[in-house]
Amino acid sequence: MRQDRTPRHGDADDGVNDRVGDGASRRPSADGDTVGAPAAQAPAELPEYAERVLDVADLIPPGHVMTYGDVAEWLGDGGPRQVGRAMALHGSAVPWWRVVRSDGTLLPGHELRALAHYRDEGTPLRGAARSAEGHLPRIDMRRARWDGGTGESGGTAGPDRGEEAHT
Repeated sequence: MRQDRTPRHGDADDGVNDRVGDGASRRPSADGDTVGAPAAQAPAELPEYAERVLDVADLIPPGHVMTYGDVAEWLGDGGPRQVGRAMALHGSAVPWWRVVRSDGTLLPGHELRALAHYRDEGTPLRGAARSAEGHLPRIDMRRARWDGGTGESGGTAGPDRGEEAHT
């Protein structure tokens, strides 16, 4: 199990997923300190399920997304809520914006940061209706969804496609 989850992409410690509590593991911030803990305290090892979720998030190619449910299905374990919890507590060290809601709405409270990532990566978006709050676009799930395969535009790899779950 990897313990070195250093933030990437220059903004992984942008305030997303800073909640630490309920016995959750501590994670390193961009400057090497531990968020939510005194600097002298070493980060704890990630729970095994959270580590597996973060491994899947790391695999999602730029410009693509997986839903919380897709990640759980790919792992063959847990459900969307468990994946969401793991991402909320530990996801800042991975491209968190690539694990999304199934309807393509942007993560509440982090819409603008996520939108900047989607635009930088060329993630397909759908325009927002004028009646939509804030007129924010949504992810075009039909075009952006990644199935966990080896190719950037999807593929056939994954536990329910004839291979065993990646644990």
